[in-house]
Amino acid sequence: MSRKKRASKREVMPDIKLNDKRVTMFINKMMYSGEKSISRNIFYDTLDFIKEKVKEEPMNVFNRALENVRPLLEVKSRRVGGATYQVPVEVRPDRGTSIAIKWLITYARERGGKSMVEKLANEIIDAAKSEGGSIKKREDTHKMAEANKAFAHYRW
Repeated sequence: MSRKKRASKREVMPDIKLNDKRVTMFINKMMYSGEKSISRNIFYDTLDFIKEKVKEEPMNVFNRALENVRPLLEVKSRRVGGATYQVPVEVRPDRGTSIAIKWLITYARERGGKSMVEKLANEIIDAAKSEGGSIKKREDTHKMAEANKAFAHYRW
């Protein structure tokens, strides 16, 4: 980590097809070893699958899933006087979105199913309904923060 100055925040270009920065973040996070076109095709096929299955606008389902999965609190380790405390802190909106995207992709990959398109679509649909693995992860994170509320005064 550099001691000189903070790294500048890189702006993500909006998606070509849907003109949304969240979609670009999602595609970039899903990408393996630079295969962006494959990742992009998987995402667009997922949106088509969602449209067939739910009969609703797929971007509305996707945005609702991201909002439902995004955490509000998390715990960070703080070392105070030889002891390490799990201190609850609020999550910045951009970090919360990034965490939500990561959780959706991780739990979609762990799901059973035939293809990544189906697994990702089912995880997004479940998250939009406040169900699924990514929602459980969010609830666990909030429970951990609530349990360690007594150490909130160590936040700085």
